Order: sequence, then structure tokens, then C-alpha cells
Amino acid sequence: MSYFADLISTVFERRYARAVSSDAQGRAITELAQDLLSARGEVSGSTLARLILDQYSGGDDQLKQAFFEFMMRDLEIDPVDVVESLKTYKETPSKRSYREFVRASEPKRQELLRRLNQVPGGTRHLVSMRKDLLRMMRDAPVLEPLDVDFQHLFASWFNRGFLVLRPIDWASPAEILEKIIAYEAVHAIDSWEDLRRRLQPSDRRCFGFFHPAIPDEPLIFVEVALTKGIPNSIQNLLADGRNPIDAEEADTAVFYSISNCQDGLAGISFGNSLIKQVVADLSRDLSNLQTFVTLSPIPGLTRWLDRADAPLLQNASIEVKVAHYLLEAKREDGLPVDPVARFHLGNGASVHAVHADADLSDNGIRQSSGAMVNYIYDLSRITTNHEHFVTHKTVAASSDVRALSSTLSTNT
Repeated sequence: MSYFADLISTVFERRYARAVSSDAQGRAITELAQDLLSARGEVSGSTLARLILDQYSGGDDQLKQAFFEFMMRDLEIDPVDVVESLKTYKETPSKRSYREFVRASEPKRQELLRRLNQVPGGTRHLVSMRKDLLRMMRDAPVLEPLDVDFQHLFASWFNRGFLVLRPIDWASPAEILEKIIAYEAVHAIDSWEDLRRRLQPSDRRCFGFFHPAIPDEPLIFVEVALTKGIPNSIQNLLADGRNPIDAEEADTAVFYSISNCQDGLAGISFGNSLIKQVVADLSRDLSNLQTFVTLSPIPGLTRWLDRADAPLLQNASIEVKVAHYLLEAKREDGLPVDPVARFHLGNGASVHAVHADADLSDNGIRQSSGAMVNYIYDLSRITTNHEHFVTHKTVAASSDVRALSSTLSTNT
């Protein structure tokens, strides 16, 4: 009886879905969105959500911006309702009054996004939708509150508990390997042979975070070199024809490239968890590893030097310039100007060493005159460094780097 009941139910759902779909054809995306918010049936809701996502993805920028403006205008909170419900909760706190306050203070567009996310493939569509939103916000800052809603939901949907760490190697599916080539954001991968050199040798590793809702798309990945000692240039690390070593011979794990893959997830932090998880996994699998360090770019250096009004700095060596920039160049909020520095220092790393002529690629010369930096992840200091950085904005650095930076003060 259960089999026949399920069969009848499936037939009914399909017919009902076709009826809903037929009735909705030709209607504006905004009307469909209003219907989705009022829909109570699972079948009608999923059908409407699919129609909205299909119409959105097939639309031009004019339709997409109009949809965003609709969400901002028609699915906004009512400030009066928020104030009144908060007053009621304050005067008579209860489960009911709190529920009313939460309902009033959450814009309806958040519920719309949740319902759109319930259909298969919905998460992928919404990540792409936010990519469009971020692009349009440059010319339409009025849309910025909508991005707060996206970030709020994505922070929950993509939290560490849902992420899966997967090793990526030469035997990984071709569609994943193609995306590693496409998404590499630090040191371009020029060919399949170049990719093979980064993934296949015994002293190379790559790890990525994936989400069950979009399992064929890496969210972020890190490339790792296993070495003897701390490297001082990327061209040596990635040299064609180098002699690989056995993983058991290495004493150092070098994180030399970290790439975020999804523009629509900008601002959703994965890197902190990724590095810590990879350090834990490598420490477990290779007890011979004693040092965990990066070989990192310095993307803001030449831009900052061009604006700096300091003659002594202009005449200093590149190592001194780098040390001074990483330790002393700050934003108005007191944090380092350099985005890579903020990332690693915020994770609890410290500035270990700076190197001239470390990246002689066109991009390396353009962004940092070829210089690179090692950030070291000392497992015994990570928590302390992180707390000092977050609380006091203290930049943890080796004595050698501090000595380089202090050269300017000594000569002043």
C-alpha cells in the first residue's frame, strides 16, 4: 500500500507542479517572488522558486537590477513595526513577543532567499546572484543593505561545519583540475604540464574546501610545497626540472598559493579554517614536518611606496622597504595596509623573513618589485599572536624583520 500511495502522490505532485508552472508562465519575476513568499505548499514553492531562478539567470542586467531594487523596496523591514515590537518585548518579554520582534526585524527578502535556496541547485544560483549584486553595487550603493542579507545567510550556509576538505591531486576529476587552473589567483598556471608539476610529485600537496550543495566547485584551495628549509623564491619552488624529494624527507610545509574561487562568496572567510585544517592533517600524516610557513606576495607594496612621502624610505633597500611596510604601514583602523598581511597575521602567523628577487614574474615585479615574505605559523604562538593582533593590532615579527624596519628610524 505504501508503494502505491507514494506513486499516486508523485503523480499528483508532478501534475500540480505543471499546473503551477503553466499558470506562472509570462508573469513578472517580482510577481512570482511575492507568490513564493505566500506559498505554503512544498510543491508550489519549489516550482515557483525554480521559475524565479530560471527567469533571473536568463535575464539581462536591467532585469537583474530591477529584481534587486524590488527586494530592497518591497521586501524591506518596517521601522515602525520594529520599534513597536521591541517596545512590547521590553515591557513584556516572552516567547511570543520575542518572536514578533524577530519577525519584524528580519526583512522579507531573507525569507525569499531561503525559499529560493530550497530547490536543487539553488545555492549555486544564489552565489551567482550575489556576484551580480556585488558588481552592480559599484554604481548603485543603494543596494548595499541587500548584500548584508546575503552575507548573513551565506555565513550560516557556508560555515565550517558544512565544508568538506578534499585533497586535490593529479588523479582528481578533470573538471576539478580545470577549475584549479582557472581559479589560481596568485601564481598563474600556464598549462596542464605546469599543473602536473604542482600536483603530482611526492613533495607537493593541494587541498580545497567544498560544499555539499555545489560539490563540483572548490570554494578555496591552497597549494603546498614540502621542502627542506624555508624557501626564499617562488621561481625556485616552482622550477621546471627541479628534483622532487620524498615527503618523509621534508621538514617544512610551505603554503605558497591560496586562491578564493567564488566571487559571489567574497567576504565569507574560509582561509583561516583551511590553513588550520591543512596544518593539522599534514602534522598527523607527516610527523617529520617541523615548520609551517608561507611564501607570500606583497600586493600593495609598490602602490604604497608610490604614495609614501619619505625620502629615506625611497633610497632604502627593498628588504628594508618591505619590512617597514609590513610593520608600519597602517590603515585608519590601525590594521596593516597589506591585505595578505592582515589575513595571515589575523590567523596568528608572524612575519618571519623578507626576500628580494623572490618573484620575478611580471606580476611580482609590478606589485612588489619582486619581493616576497614568509609568514610563519608557530603552533605554540598562533593563539597568542591572534589575540594580540585582534586586541591590540600588534604585528608579530621576527627580530630580523624588526631590525630591518628599525634601520629607517636609526638613520633619521
